[in-house]
Amino acid sequence: MPEITVASYNIHKGIGVDRRRDLSRIADVIGELRADVVALQEADARFGDRQGLLDLDLLADLGLKRVEVMGLRERSHGWHGNVMLVRRDVEVENVERIPLPGLEPRGAIVADLIVYGTPLRAIGTHLALLGSSRIRQVTAVLDRLAALADRPTVLMGDTNEWRRGNWTLKGLLPHFPSSPTAPSFPAPFPVLPLDRIMLSRGSVKDFAPHRSALSRRASDHLPVRARLVLPE
Repeated sequence: MPEITVASYNIHKGIGVDRRRDLSRIADVIGELRADVVALQEADARFGDRQGLLDLDLLADLGLKRVEVMGLRERSHGWHGNVMLVRRDVEVENVERIPLPGLEPRGAIVADLIVYGTPLRAIGTHLALLGSSRIRQVTAVLDRLAALADRPTVLMGDTNEWRRGNWTLKGLLPHFPSSPTAPSFPAPFPVLPLDRIMLSRGSVKDFAPHRSALSRRASDHLPVRARLVLPE
């Protein structure tokens, strides 16, 4: 069974710790990840027409394509800032959105993929700052997954859960038992494990924040990266 490399990255609207917006720098960090599937958060402006903030041409030069999501605003790149990138040869079978409850507008992208001939469901999301909302959002994700055909599923994103005990994410753990953590925020000196990669079946190998000279400056979060080993 092939190993699939995945990553999650909150790009903070392209604004780095030096307070400069530099989308080419973001693209360079994504290139460093060398991932088959990448979940991005905060890839659109928050207000107004929610303009997309990625340099799609630079990402295409890296061999990555954006997973198309129906029903987006004309200038948006993602659903509530969530964007999924995949290698050019990855087959996208189906894509849908999950609206998530809470005081802030939040959502998740669900994409059924074929990677190296292997079926994989990938979820990219950015959960709420408020703990009570995160608990409700976890329930919404699980309710939608229960209605879909079963297949290995990876959930990736900025969970905003900073406690190592997974307090507001406990509802996910029976469904995503392979769920390592490591500090990824703030990028220069990470202490909080906000960014996660969680797998329903199989194992997550070499999970770690991606530390490089660029990744420490490009966003306030470090990207996290892992290899998925799926069951045969």
